[in-house]
Amino acid sequence: MSKRLVLLLVLAALLSGCASLMRSATEPLADSLRIGIENQTDPEIARSGLPAYLMLLDGLIAKSPNDANLLATAAKLYGAYSALVADEARQQTLAATAFGYAERAVCLNLKPLCQAPQQPFDQLTGRIAKLDQPALGLAFVYASAWAALIQADSGNFDNIAAVPKVSALIERILALDPKAERGMPELYLGVLNALLPSAYGGKPELARAHFERAIALSDGQNLMAKTLYAQFYARLVFNQELHDRLLDEVIIAPAAAPGFGLSNALAKSRALELRESGKDYF
Repeated sequence: MSKRLVLLLVLAALLSGCASLMRSATEPLADSLRIGIENQTDPEIARSGLPAYLMLLDGLIAKSPNDANLLATAAKLYGAYSALVADEARQQTLAATAFGYAERAVCLNLKPLCQAPQQPFDQLTGRIAKLDQPALGLAFVYASAWAALIQADSGNFDNIAAVPKVSALIERILALDPKAERGMPELYLGVLNALLPSAYGGKPELARAHFERAIALSDGQNLMAKTLYAQFYARLVFNQELHDRLLDEVIIAPAAAPGFGLSNALAKSRALELRESGKDYF
């Protein structure tokens, strides 16, 4: 599995709902930053601009350590930045910071999920089943940051063993709101169900259904959905026609789209790489 691709998926998810989480005096600044980042079609500008704001958030949190909204926003932006760096050690550090902030926010405002990685599976899924509509925003931040941590350190068995817990949380989010985050939870489940061939427990056709819904829910504007669909499903089932069609659609599509500019720019770059490597893959 391509760690970088899944981190790009996490970036798209983390940027998709940033504004709804900031409910403090810094909300206008956070909202303006979110809009600027998610619509930025030049990844280098985002890479160079985000660190200063991350330091600002660190300082604000140091002054207000129990502000769950600040913590959630920091989790989202640290997770987003982890997808923009190439160095794996830095990815792991940034993803761990993102998850640490998300964990603190959850332990303040969504206590049943507090320290979810350490909870027994049956206990956690029982608590997840009781989550209601007001918990959706923070639950998705937590799931996204957790997924980023897993992918940034995929050699860690404890992280991989937590995949069923993350999946259960994402499935609950979709049960509460099938259209949540413009299809990003569907995209997560598409990747998770396509990690293995069916002979080894994977569910490729279920993955395909999730990818298709993710594309539909974004009205086709989320190009990352098509890139990951090609990478994780089309290659898994050796469907070259689907693989090439999806990537060609991404390559010719404009990156600019409300809320998806940055992730689309990254998806287009990745699609070009996959299209070239596909010549040897199939």
